[in-house]
Amino acid sequence: MTIKVPQHILDALTDVEMPKLAPEALSAEKIRIGGVEMPVYRPGCVVVGSGAAGLRAAVELNRRGVDAVIISQSAWGGTSACSGSDKQTLHTANTADQGDNFKAMARAIRAGGAMDEDTAYVEAVGSPRMMASLQYLGLPLPQDPLGGTLRYQTDHDEVGRATSCGPRTSRLMVKVLAEEALRLEIPFYNQTTAVKLLSDGQPGMSRVTGVLVMMAAARSDENPMGWALFVCNVVVLAAGGPGELYRDSVYPNGCFGSLGLALEAGIQLVNLTESQFGIGTRREGFPWNLSGTYVQAMPHIYSVDADGNERHFLGDYYRTTQELASNIFRKGYQWPFHSTRMLDFGSSLVDLAIYRESAAGRRVFMDFNRNPQQVPGDVPFSLERLDRDVSEYLSNAGAVQDMPIDRLRQMNPLSIELYRRYKVDIASRPLEFAVNNQHMNGGVMVDTWGRSNLAGCYAVGEAAGTHGVTRPGGAALNSGQVFGTRVAEHISASGKAKPVEDKNVPASAADALDQFVGLLRPDSPLTVRHIRSEVQTRMSEKAGMICDAESVAGALQDARHLNARIRTEGIGYERAAEAGRALQWAQMAAASEAVLTALHYFISAGGGSRGARAICDQDGEALPQSRSGALEEFRFRKERDEHRDEQIIIQKVDQSMEVQVRLNRSFDENAKSFFERDWPAWLTAEVYHFDEN
Repeated sequence: MTIKVPQHILDALTDVEMPKLAPEALSAEKIRIGGVEMPVYRPGCVVVGSGAAGLRAAVELNRRGVDAVIISQSAWGGTSACSGSDKQTLHTANTADQGDNFKAMARAIRAGGAMDEDTAYVEAVGSPRMMASLQYLGLPLPQDPLGGTLRYQTDHDEVGRATSCGPRTSRLMVKVLAEEALRLEIPFYNQTTAVKLLSDGQPGMSRVTGVLVMMAAARSDENPMGWALFVCNVVVLAAGGPGELYRDSVYPNGCFGSLGLALEAGIQLVNLTESQFGIGTRREGFPWNLSGTYVQAMPHIYSVDADGNERHFLGDYYRTTQELASNIFRKGYQWPFHSTRMLDFGSSLVDLAIYRESAAGRRVFMDFNRNPQQVPGDVPFSLERLDRDVSEYLSNAGAVQDMPIDRLRQMNPLSIELYRRYKVDIASRPLEFAVNNQHMNGGVMVDTWGRSNLAGCYAVGEAAGTHGVTRPGGAALNSGQVFGTRVAEHISASGKAKPVEDKNVPASAADALDQFVGLLRPDSPLTVRHIRSEVQTRMSEKAGMICDAESVAGALQDARHLNARIRTEGIGYERAAEAGRALQWAQMAAASEAVLTALHYFISAGGGSRGARAICDQDGEALPQSRSGALEEFRFRKERDEHRDEQIIIQKVDQSMEVQVRLNRSFDENAKSFFERDWPAWLTAEVYHFDEN
């Protein structure tokens, strides 16, 4: 039975208005540092970032009596509020109809390797609690008539644990969490950019003492940059991933994350070799991942050259029309590029073909008013000639209409409404897209309570490097919610998050201000625009989903040279409001060097191709095939099994990036809890392992 969803329901799930923030008041306490008088704030804890993970941490901290504040560069402007694809889903383990349980879910989360086994179990066992609490706050996750959660299959998920309330699920999550934060009257400082984590103590034994920020509300004639100081003993990094790292990106504009911020504080980062790349519309227009029903509707995909000539390029890669159409469909739940799926005419051959068209200067489109064209010499497209898994799915979904736009409207009318909100009508004209960077799986190295190696500093969400090589779609959202709660539990139990009452400020604040004054030089020829162009071009062209040892090595040398220039020449900017961006681009340049350092180390150690990238090598063991023959240019190394059991750690020491390797933490699936034996550890807070940090 087909039920037509009324327009007002589509509107409510697509146009998600965010709550208005309460007015901010500047602190009455002022201090003069380096000739600048700036406001000083003394909360118990600073949460850096206002996405779903940061809001969860702030709400849970407040509920436990911690005086937490949120600082945000741009409220509701991050990935969880503005992006889609895997950000549409949460995971459930609340039924066993397909043999599901927490241990099975943990195995699925860590299946790609380079992920701590205990972390995967933490995310699995915390999942139902997170889902239930979001429903309690008002998140409209769909249910069947008897109250069971509606679920579906997503990428790297063979069970079907994902659920969704449409393309705006993550934005709806931010909305309900933001409303709760405002109800709890958690202080929120918008247009406030963290530029330096302050700490004291010897290397390896230092502790957070505060955050130096640039705050729009603090700008004045005496303080044109808007410097402000948050003095605190606990910080939660929740500022998302390094969206500005790549030119070809589906991140919203201005997403810098906190990798550079963490690097400069001596914090260890992990798994920087691991990202996600996939098809989507670029952020020059409306950035959105084209996963799920967009491709399951099987639109016609083609390219256009400079003269306006169309190319049916996928017909050069697949052997039959059935094979071509079925693999377009599979991009729906195999959305991220994966090197192994280029083999045997798999779904990532679609990504490679699109990548090559874009590299040749041709624009790529999908047309929902045309079915896939036939492969030359084969029969035309027909719903009667599809692979069995594809035809069964479409039949179950009732999506057996003649045209892709009608199949899409049947499966997901919200997907059409979403683009209309941004003046793109995919029902009437083709949609331009490309292969883009979408997610950083690496980040700050944390333990099972979200702690970094810098005492008092925690990381959650995409800022934390907990995701391994691959993960089921939506697991990142679940991870942010689980760890947002766990860091709040740990911080509260530690008793460290109490306002610093003495009127002293960290000595490192003056050093940081001196450093930034020397770095910000209006007359420097090295401008924000120059750094952005160089970093993004290098990362997209040399460290994207297709790379090789020589290109990465050269890119690393160039990145080191750029950072040396920044230290010597400073960064030019045109006005005070742009100074914060200049510091963020200095951090992004450092993050770029860190990613390339890790990638170069991995390749030099014989690292092969896996989730994020194909490591092309003329002696590689794997060779993608196309209809017209072998794609020798894209011969690649296979992954080595031992690399799945370890993680690459990067730490900035002085001006160098140091590399270490550690084995994944393990989890004993046979270990069993016993109430009377284990309850005392909970009662006495031994479960938090305070002695380890």
